Amino acid sequence: MPDTDYILLIDDNPDDVDLTILALKRSHLDCDVVVARNGFEALKMLHGDETVDPTLRILPKVVLLDINMPAMNGFDVLKALRAHVRTRSLPVVILTSSREEQDIASGYANGANSYIRKPVDFTNFTEAVKQLGLYWLVLNQSTGS
Repeated sequence: MPDTDYILLIDDNPDDVDLTILALKRSHLDCDVVVARNGFEALKMLHGDETVDPTLRILPKVVLLDINMPAMNGFDVLKALRAHVRTRSLPVVILTSSREEQDIASGYANGANSYIRKPVDFTNFTEAVKQLGLYWLVLNQSTGS
C-alpha cells in the first residue's frame, strides 16, 4: 500500500477499474492506484478507518469517482467527502460515462473539481487519463506539495 503519492479510484465496475489502471500504467505516471469498490469502502479509507487499511494515513493526490454505483452513488460519496474536515479540500474528479447535464451540474454543485466523461475508444480514454494524471499529479499544487 502507498506511503507516498497515490490515486484513489472509486468504481464498482471491474472492467472500468482494469481499463483505468491500464491507461494510467501506459501513461507512465509514477503513482500507485488504490481501488475502492464502493462508496462505503472509500469513505472508510479516506476518513481514517484503520480497520480497512492502516497504511492509508496519507490522503491521495486525487480521487477518481464514478457516479453510477449501487447503494451509495458518487454524488453521495462526494457530499460525504465535502462534509468531513479531513477530506473537504481533497481533489475529486468525477470520471463517468454519463453525459447528462443534470449529472454534470450535480457534480459541480456538490464540490467536484472536475467532471470527465469516459471516452468509449480506449486510445482516447488512455489520452484522457494521461492528461488527467499529469495535471493532478504533476502540475496541480495542493497543501503539502
